[in-house]
Amino acid sequence: MAATALKVEDIYKNFGSLEVLRGISLEAYEHDVISILGSSGSGKSTLLRCINLLETPTSGKVYVRGELIKMRELRSGERQAEDRKQVERIRSKLAMVFQQFNLWAHMTVLQNVMEAPVNVLNLPKAEARERAETLLQRVGMLEHKSYYPAHLSGGQMQRAAIARALAMEPDMLLFDEPTSALDPELVGEVLKVIRSLAEEGRTMLVVTHEMGFAREVSSRVIFLDEGLIVESGDPQQVFNSPESDRFREFLVGVFK
Repeated sequence: MAATALKVEDIYKNFGSLEVLRGISLEAYEHDVISILGSSGSGKSTLLRCINLLETPTSGKVYVRGELIKMRELRSGERQAEDRKQVERIRSKLAMVFQQFNLWAHMTVLQNVMEAPVNVLNLPKAEARERAETLLQRVGMLEHKSYYPAHLSGGQMQRAAIARALAMEPDMLLFDEPTSALDPELVGEVLKVIRSLAEEGRTMLVVTHEMGFAREVSSRVIFLDEGLIVESGDPQQVFNSPESDRFREFLVGVFK
């Protein structure tokens, strides 16, 4: 059986009086591709951000490769990471690809991909450049390596962002709606890259509204509604015979 790459136990996240996550638990094994579905506001992106501590869970535990991310409670009742070095180390192994690309505008594509390996992993520049060029070739962006983000299409920016994430040699990739900011004709080029990563056996959590991708590429599908997992399972079973009324309603809305 594959090793556990990620374990999330009973995660809650509140923003003031608003409960966004209400007790989420899941496990991802090495080589899993888990698609996370749900309507806007269901907590999908917040879940990803809690996993790599871009948001601090109100309660609950996150284990990465069996290692618990240590938390402490402040006098105010809020929680924060106990060991920032642990968080930085673990976060470097949970590479996140954002909806809005988040490339540095003042750097070329090549510089964007080299930046973290040089400054976080302390990789020599020559080695970081070689790694970056290999990855840009991998995502079909090598010929654009000297371009600045402002001169790229949305699909090109997202492919550069994927190369940047891969440059950290992460254990897991977290995709937060990677195609939702793209024009429809550019979605395919990004999904093609993500599909190829799945075929390589990459461990991935993908928040997506691309139902075809979720059905064909995922090893498991999770559906969130109002901060709870209300459907989870094998893609064929989930799409063909959903158990929850709420997921059936969601699918009717999607495929209208």
